[in-house]
Amino acid sequence: MIKNRFRKRLPIVAGTLLGSVGLSAHAQSNVTLYGVVDSGILYTSKTLNPTTGQNAGHQFSLLTGGLTPSLFGLKGNEDLGGGMKAIFALESGIDMTNGGLNDSNGNLFGRQAWVGIDSRFGTVKGGVQLSPFVLSLIASDPRGASYFGSGVPIYTGAVFVTGAFNSNSISYTSPRIAGFQGSALLALGGIAGNFQAGRQYSASVDYTYGPLLITASMYDGNAGGTAATTPIPSTVAFTGRTIGASYQYDALTVKAVFINLKVAGSFDNRVYGGGLSYRFTPVTTVDAGVWYTSDGNDTNNHSILAATGLTYSLSKATLLYGQFGYVDNHGKMDTGLSTNGALFGVAGTTFATAVGIRHLF
Repeated sequence: MIKNRFRKRLPIVAGTLLGSVGLSAHAQSNVTLYGVVDSGILYTSKTLNPTTGQNAGHQFSLLTGGLTPSLFGLKGNEDLGGGMKAIFALESGIDMTNGGLNDSNGNLFGRQAWVGIDSRFGTVKGGVQLSPFVLSLIASDPRGASYFGSGVPIYTGAVFVTGAFNSNSISYTSPRIAGFQGSALLALGGIAGNFQAGRQYSASVDYTYGPLLITASMYDGNAGGTAATTPIPSTVAFTGRTIGASYQYDALTVKAVFINLKVAGSFDNRVYGGGLSYRFTPVTTVDAGVWYTSDGNDTNNHSILAATGLTYSLSKATLLYGQFGYVDNHGKMDTGLSTNGALFGVAGTTFATAVGIRHLF
């Protein structure tokens, strides 16, 4: 037990040390405040009643994160010399409809909260971060991982934010060599005496050759661990595999992807996706994508999702967007059209549209 006199001194010493650290960081580090605010209107021809599982009818709603998530964050680096830098990021999701937290694991900095070292030998990070599996999915998504009508609601509807926001994780990303780059992540469960509880790992490799990108990745995670206490489920036990490709020719980009998301005893979803985007003018881009999902455990459970969108840039920081999507669910499949506002769908055909504005700062 610490004696009283040491207890009295401890706040003074701690305050002095923290003050010194703060002054040093302020003097030497490069810190950037950044963010995205994205809001719009969502219409769905059918809406899931969570109590009955049936159609509750069409719905108009204010939408947060229709194209990309709304967020704010801090990122920074410090030059350590010899080509080495200390780096960090803190990032929080924002719900534009009520000012609360959203598009994260439910915590204040639930999107990113990590510190690391970047050098010519690669990058090492520790904290809450995206897995190589999710980064691979983002790179190969035909609609640029839009939060409406893309692989994002398919993924989130299956495993929530597991793999997206990994707590207790350590990662390494190699430098790019002859077009190849590898990345690996291990998330520790944090439970004494039980290494398997909450243990998650992921790895990826990608290859670039001019306008061509080929990416492959895997994910394997267990339930439990200390991260199981996050407000949004982030330790769903599942295995994931993906391989995708992207090719850019002038203003045209074409992408294709295969994804396997498997939860033992529940579903074994195989997702086949493809699409393209075309930049008609420097300020106008149109894209479209199609995803077919089939449950390997029961092929009666399947869905097809198709979506298209247009963005018009008012400036370098501000754009308007309009998106239209269609999904047809069969059996027990419940694919939704929007990560926010329509994550789960109902049986049969549903149409939806989202229009909004996004600003970067």
